[in-house]
Amino acid sequence: MTDLGALHRETAGRGGPRLPGPDVRATAPEGEPAPTPRRGTADPVKALLHRHRELCERAVDPLEIAAGLEAHGITDRTAARFRHRDVFSLAEELYARVPRDGGTQPSAATALPRVRADWIVFTLLPGALCVASLIALRLTHGQTRLLAAATGVLAVALALRAALRRGPLSTGDPTSAASRRSTTASWTCWLTGYALLGDGLLGTAITGGPDGLPTGTAEGDWPLTTAPVLALTLSCAPAAWTAHLFSARARRRLVSSRGLEDFAASVRPVLFGAFALFLCALGALGALSAALLDEPSAHPQTLTLGALLFLARLLTVHGFTHAPKVVLAATVTAQAAALATVFAARLPGCAPLAAPVDALATAWGPAALPTLICGAAALTLLIHASRKLARASAHTHPEQPR
Repeated sequence: MTDLGALHRETAGRGGPRLPGPDVRATAPEGEPAPTPRRGTADPVKALLHRHRELCERAVDPLEIAAGLEAHGITDRTAARFRHRDVFSLAEELYARVPRDGGTQPSAATALPRVRADWIVFTLLPGALCVASLIALRLTHGQTRLLAAATGVLAVALALRAALRRGPLSTGDPTSAASRRSTTASWTCWLTGYALLGDGLLGTAITGGPDGLPTGTAEGDWPLTTAPVLALTLSCAPAAWTAHLFSARARRRLVSSRGLEDFAASVRPVLFGAFALFLCALGALGALSAALLDEPSAHPQTLTLGALLFLARLLTVHGFTHAPKVVLAATVTAQAAALATVFAARLPGCAPLAAPVDALATAWGPAALPTLICGAAALTLLIHASRKLARASAHTHPEQPR
């Protein structure tokens, strides 16, 4: 049998006629177009659409797709591999490729939840109950005052928990997985309780006390610090309003921006402005509370704790629940550990344990401890928020905590 491959190579080398082989294109029959050779690469946008089809079909506008793509790690630099200048233009093509039934729906990326009447009640309730509790403390004496103090603390704690779980500073549905997994409301109540009782307990413990339970007044063996607590509970309303204002401004920037970097650069000043606005409101409430209750002003302690709680709720509302939970838990642990060292120092041979806390309280007062701890925690969350809340994906309604 003749070796056709060898004969083919031999005739091709002599310039003779080439024999048809498997690597030679066949001529199309007369009247039919020539077959188009297959390209080496497939349509990359089509592959991306297949990967994120559920997102593209569910989205009501390209902005929601852009936010979803960013949440999946696609940046403007990644979009260049799909022959687009940024994620927004890539999202527009993906949105255009998905067939739709027609009918215009409101934009999910730019729409804000409407302010409900119960939200107003939830934001005003902690401050109202705190004012009522303080009035009850002023009008009662002895055992009745202690009972009024305990009732007031419980009522304010429950009101704060309700405001953080069902009000405008909540994650949305209180029965959702994100709400069940979030423990920031419990840490918030603990930190507020420390602002009320912690400084008096620490100052008394350093001097060898306490010798009894708190009497519910600023005097006595275990004094209460009520001005910061009143300012913090009253600040629930400006905190909710400021968070709502930040969300509205950020979503307007989302509409006008062309690129993720452009959006991040325009949102960070809005975040810092909203943060500064809340601190101004909290500072005014702190000064007013100190004047009404005739107590020394505690601006550093009030501002650092308020900043920490505000940033924690702002991140939680936008779906970033992990960092607030960790930072608040670390803050509570640090405050509790500092108190524990003072009492542990009373054991034989353990006196050096309380040396750092004693030195700090002697030089700057008992309020210096929560001020430093909450200030460091608030700075950590502010840096974290400047990164996370500058993402487009942070300004859609999240379904899962991030």
